Amino acid sequence: MKKLFTEIPYIQGERVTLKQITGKDKEALHELVSTSEVYKHEPTFLFEKRYEDIDYVIERLYDEGFKESIILGVFVKDEFCGIAEMYGFRDHIHKISIGYRLLKRYWGMGIATEVVKLLVDFLYNETDIEIITASTLPDNAASARVLEKCGFDLVVKDSDEDWGYESPLPTYKWIR
Repeated sequence: MKKLFTEIPYIQGERVTLKQITGKDKEALHELVSTSEVYKHEPTFLFEKRYEDIDYVIERLYDEGFKESIILGVFVKDEFCGIAEMYGFRDHIHKISIGYRLLKRYWGMGIATEVVKLLVDFLYNETDIEIITASTLPDNAASARVLEKCGFDLVVKDSDEDWGYESPLPTYKWIR
């Protein structure tokens, strides 16, 4: 069994690869973090949005950022199309949360579903993780469908959570 946060995972699926983000992904990552539609259903404090300089973000992803989350690039045929994240690691209860963000042009193509399936398979089969959670905002029906397709159960509705906005947001909590 692999321990999380000891190495950067490389996860290969049928058409999607989850792997380390590098400097060659700079332009696409910049496009992702600059697209407000991508982040309208996301917390304001995500690592890739923490700094203005994308080069600095990439430099820090696997040292400073690796202490609190594992952020991997989502690639289809070696083309960057988004981010997959494992965060909120609780080693003592073998729990982690997952999330993803895709460039808008990749929405509706089944990529998010494959990303979640790859993360779940990796976490359950290659690590000692026993509990995987995810959060969505109530109006993010597309992500709710992805989680349902991947075997997640909605366990809490409208739980107020701090996502970095003026006030807490009602959030849906999912578990698998």
